[in-house]
Amino acid sequence: MAYRTTEARLDRDQALRARILDCALLRVAEGGFAALTMQALADDVGIATGSLYRHFRSKGELAAEVFASASQREVDALAAALRGPGSASERLRIGLEQFAARAWHSRRLAFALIAEPVDPEVDEQRLLYREAYAELFIDLLEEGAGAGEFRVEQIGLMAACLVGAIAEALVGPLSPPARAAREAGQPTLELAQVSASLATFCLRAVGAKEPTR
Repeated sequence: MAYRTTEARLDRDQALRARILDCALLRVAEGGFAALTMQALADDVGIATGSLYRHFRSKGELAAEVFASASQREVDALAAALRGPGSASERLRIGLEQFAARAWHSRRLAFALIAEPVDPEVDEQRLLYREAYAELFIDLLEEGAGAGEFRVEQIGLMAACLVGAIAEALVGPLSPPARAAREAGQPTLELAQVSASLATFCLRAVGAKEPTR
């Protein structure tokens, strides 16, 4: 009986931890990491603030796990696009366009993942996930170079450049000033413009011909 009680307690703890992470992710998606305070999160979950520390030692640890969870979804989505059917050039364009579209449709979260000032624990995760994105591009660049589609010498360096280009192309349009301009009805870049420019730049950077549509 004692074992069953312990197992039930573990199940409840795991369910509560998952709920905490879900609520934390929603808070970040709506207001960035700045909106992720332990008091507000505890109120969202419906528990005492002290109970959060039974599951996470600090806000930084919690924020880092939220960042990792959200980023892994994006890595998985990009991997599916880059490993899908079609030529390497086509897959690169599709992956870039899809990545930009996913960011565009969750702008606050995307900006938080790409550029928002964060705790050191989150910065560490940010670097790890930049490497994860780069690894995906390395695989595609090696394949494309082997097939004669890409003209790339330093593949690892070029993969890092692609990751940087994506971040820099998106950070401005996703930023709080750009969001405020849109809400005020001022002219701003549209997804199609950003997506097309990003894809064209990256395809040219790897020496690929732009695929015809």
